[in-house]
Amino acid sequence: NVDLLDLPDSANLAALVDQRAMVQQQGQANQALIDQGGQSLLGQIVQAGSSQEAFILQQGMNQMAMISQQGYGNQAYISQVGAYNQAQIIQNGTYNGARIEQSGEGLQSSVTQYGNNQSVLVRLYR
Repeated sequence: NVDLLDLPDSANLAALVDQRAMVQQQGQANQALIDQGGQSLLGQIVQAGSSQEAFILQQGMNQMAMISQQGYGNQAYISQVGAYNQAQIIQNGTYNGARIEQSGEGLQSSVTQYGNNQSVLVRLYR
């Protein structure tokens, strides 16, 4: 697992990458989508298991989003609009769901779920 603390500071992201997307999957019937528009965006999805869904949508500049899922039937969604935002979802188990929606500048959210049949929604607007 990767933690937000291990990733480069979003203020320094412009010097590191323009747009970068990485998807790594092990298992069967997993789905992943990263859609980015803007400058200095980093999106990463890692899935191990089966029948999982992960989506990252980013628009703006200097943003990072990371989803890591292990298990079966998990769903994760991150949507960010603005600048200098960071979001992370980590899920281990079965049938968990997490959604982070951020719009504005300098927002940070992190969700970690271990277990089964859990769900969370985080909305930050500034």
